[in-house]
Amino acid sequence: MTLPPLPVLAGLCVMAFLAGTARGFSGFGAALIFVPLASSLIGPKATSAVLLVVDYCFTAPMVPGAWRRADRRDVATMLIGAVAGVPVGAFILAHADAISVRWMVCCLIFCLLILLVSGWRYSGPPKLPLTIGVGTVAGTFSGIAQVGGPPVVAYWLGGNADARRVRANIVLYFAGSSLMVAVSYIVNGVLGFDIVGLALAVGPAYGAGIFLGTRLFGRASERTFRRLCYVLIGVSGLIGLPLWDGLR
Repeated sequence: MTLPPLPVLAGLCVMAFLAGTARGFSGFGAALIFVPLASSLIGPKATSAVLLVVDYCFTAPMVPGAWRRADRRDVATMLIGAVAGVPVGAFILAHADAISVRWMVCCLIFCLLILLVSGWRYSGPPKLPLTIGVGTVAGTFSGIAQVGGPPVVAYWLGGNADARRVRANIVLYFAGSSLMVAVSYIVNGVLGFDIVGLALAVGPAYGAGIFLGTRLFGRASERTFRRLCYVLIGVSGLIGLPLWDGLR
């Protein structure tokens, strides 16, 4: 893939910075902001592949700390489900019509946003089949558009673990599931060397957002920041709808 025109590339960098800030602060949310917007410019396949590459590169330093703080057994159980879900999502992304995928992604994001805003959390005790099931759903969503965060968050935040352990679980889970997504993308022809140039172009902006979000965690008001993220996710979903393609 050749680099897009400069105005498009600048827009992608702004989107990447906002998405990275959300990711660095909360451990998730980057795809919910970046994917619907960027898909309208470069298509859902390239968008998902680029986000996968830059996110993995810039969140890798978070993994050692997450490894120490996370409930590794619970994360491993969740990843068992991802093994089944990720290939399904990647297959859909690779073989479905691009416009249909974009509609699917935007509708999925609105549903996930409602879940996040509602504040609903699973409040029961962790159960093996349920944990695997959540991992399967999240893995499918990740394979389609890297949007597997909300189901995982809704499940883990309902437990007794503190915010830092939950955040560590999320970071560690996505470190593992992203490897599965990468393999599935390569097998389905979604991820190739043509993506590297675009990833290198938007990567610094995403990395700057990760840096800012990480520094804000524990300092900024979590409630205010989350509300801002919800607004950004909603606006991103609306702007990314294929309905507006004739106006772009």
